[in-house]
Amino acid sequence: LIIPMNFTLLALLFTAIILGLEIFTSYKRYARVLKWLTLSLIAYPITVLIVNQQWITILKSSIFPHFELSFDFLFVITAVLGTTISPYMFFWQASEETEEERAKHLLVRDNQPKINVKFIQSIQIDTLVGMIFSQIGAWSIIVVGATVMHQNGITDIASAADAAKALEPLVQSFPNSGYLAKLLFATGIIGLGFLSVPVLAGSAAYALSEAMNWKEGLNLKLSRARGFYGVITVATLLGLLMNFIGINPVKALIYTAVINGIVAAPLIFVIWLIARDEKIMGQYKSGRLSSALLGLTFTCMTIAGIALIMTFFKG
Repeated sequence: LIIPMNFTLLALLFTAIILGLEIFTSYKRYARVLKWLTLSLIAYPITVLIVNQQWITILKSSIFPHFELSFDFLFVITAVLGTTISPYMFFWQASEETEEERAKHLLVRDNQPKINVKFIQSIQIDTLVGMIFSQIGAWSIIVVGATVMHQNGITDIASAADAAKALEPLVQSFPNSGYLAKLLFATGIIGLGFLSVPVLAGSAAYALSEAMNWKEGLNLKLSRARGFYGVITVATLLGLLMNFIGINPVKALIYTAVINGIVAAPLIFVIWLIARDEKIMGQYKSGRLSSALLGLTFTCMTIAGIALIMTFFKG
């Protein structure tokens, strides 16, 4: 959409760049690259703004959404929840905080972190800001999909590139607005690809390495963590392979998101128990507000998962 090159060559090039950055650069440099890539999220709100929208209806529907007890509706809702609160992110974020502590030399004896209130507060601010911007991006994608594509009868999208292409003839806010919308949407897709693929592969590597007691961490060189980087390589190459074996990537993402939405609930419950346990958390145990919000999240995720399963068997 942006670079007029053969798809196969671009896929191989992007895969090589992702693996090269994740395996052969230092954690500090790689973290800096990921932070700059988050700017790609800005493309989605800008896309929403250049489209003629019925803002009162959109805002009203965002605050008071339509709801129905049907399998199709609950399937999508569970997918949205699973995309927002993905189990793999639990592993990734916890592991990356450890990487950050190592990079900032916040470790004391036995390689254990030296944690203080200021550091915890910085994590909370970082998480809050990240969630706000990611949800603005997600909301913008949903709005564009609903108001531009769905309203014009486009409901079967085989890839994110197809979604970007579909915008061009439909957006007519001003001269060349359709082309600009396509370009912005495509830029966001590429940026998120560079962000999400390493996170997915890295999460699998952290989880498997911890289970197998392998050395793990992006701060380690390839020679010291071959198993860890091996999992990253295999997971990334499997993602590349999906482009060439006929699997619809959009449907694959939706089904995966639904699975995430169902699996996340019990994991959230375990985290909730750990966070409230003073024997484990000490002075940093979860407060009343965070415990209540986490409990509410668990309840919503559980209800959505159970309702989806019930409507599936009821037909």
